[in-house]
Amino acid sequence: MAFDFDLFVIGGGSGGVRAARVAAEAGARVALAEEYRMGGTCVIRGCVPKKLFVYASAFADAFEDARGFGWTIEGARFDWERFRAARDAEVARLEAAYRDRLLKAGVTLHDSRAVLVDAHRIRLADGRDVTASHILIATGGRPVLPDVPGAELGITSNEVFELTTQPRSVAIVGGGYIASEFAGILNGLGTRVIQIYRGPQILRGFDDEVRAHVADAMRARGVALELGRDIERIEAAGDEKRVVLTNGESHLVDQVLFATGRAPNTAGLGLEAAGVQLGKKGEVRVGDWSQSSTPSIYAVGDVTDRIALTPVAIREGQAFARTVFAAEATRVDHDLVATAVFTQPEIGTVGLTEAQARERGPVEIARTSFRPMLNVLAHRDERMLMKLVLEAGSQRVLGVHIVGHGAGEMIQLAAVAVGMGATKADFDRTVAVHPTAAEELVTLPAPV
Repeated sequence: MAFDFDLFVIGGGSGGVRAARVAAEAGARVALAEEYRMGGTCVIRGCVPKKLFVYASAFADAFEDARGFGWTIEGARFDWERFRAARDAEVARLEAAYRDRLLKAGVTLHDSRAVLVDAHRIRLADGRDVTASHILIATGGRPVLPDVPGAELGITSNEVFELTTQPRSVAIVGGGYIASEFAGILNGLGTRVIQIYRGPQILRGFDDEVRAHVADAMRARGVALELGRDIERIEAAGDEKRVVLTNGESHLVDQVLFATGRAPNTAGLGLEAAGVQLGKKGEVRVGDWSQSSTPSIYAVGDVTDRIALTPVAIREGQAFARTVFAAEATRVDHDLVATAVFTQPEIGTVGLTEAQARERGPVEIARTSFRPMLNVLAHRDERMLMKLVLEAGSQRVLGVHIVGHGAGEMIQLAAVAVGMGATKADFDRTVAVHPTAAEELVTLPAPV
């Protein structure tokens, strides 16, 4: 059978775009369909605009800290509309760049929803059918609303980027990194923030010491953490919303932001008709080579529910394209994936948490907590945390956990060392760069 394309990609996010471009550059005939905007969650309503939000909110600290360094700053105020216009312009620029790179690589673009008819046939929204030897599902994920009365009165991490005015107060429901990041962002911009989470501590899955450190710092910055609480219902109260908790307490706020989880975007794609097996969350089940149960259909990124991080989706998309179209068998190593969480203070982490490491065997811990130089003249009490989780005996570094300014930048380089099997002795023999906060990683006290 002669196919219209060698590869048809459904989804124009980071993973799908990388796969399409690499496959096209390898000589494949490639088409890509995106029903919303090119760039996916990360570019349009995720990592990129969120990080710009983080930068904007961090100026509140900078203005305040500057006084301790001799600056007089009066009258500084945040203009939501001006920031929103600048942020949206940058997102539009990146979207255009994504599109331009694909076109230059020779990829045929369809600004359309696409669904599967069978293992090789795709139907576009206008009714046209196209065929492809290989199909890649890269449709990402979507935020989900909890099943509570009045949930429709709230917004998700999608709609928060579309707010035309800054809320005076917000209740953020959830304890994960998205909820905790937006708590810091909006608090930094001057919004009164209440973060509500049913668990005993925010940031489940991260190192327990990191979780406690960040939670304490968030409280010190003015975020009201309501832990061990859950939502019973939300009611309209004039221009505000009343959030009623299961313990009988309630809060009146301008907005309710739900950050209670994400689900793979597989509904209505025709995957079942094509014989593609889905998991309990609706994710496409794939093997080590990102191949689904239907040999001609592959999937990468959040839609597979492996590791929901943009760089992972990009690596998966590139590995798929190299394997299938460039005769370079490439598998993605999902171990030791470093990540940054742009809470305030920031987290950088790679490898095992202390609890995970202890499940595998004896460990030793090297840690320090200190007030960085930046905070001294600023009269800010907030401390940094640095922690190495070590295998007992060999002292091989199993995990690195950093909380504080620049943690995300530091963890990228630390991840290289951990991936190479570095030990505490390797860290210790590295001459410190002084004066920096990062030098504490190579001058840590003996582990215990």
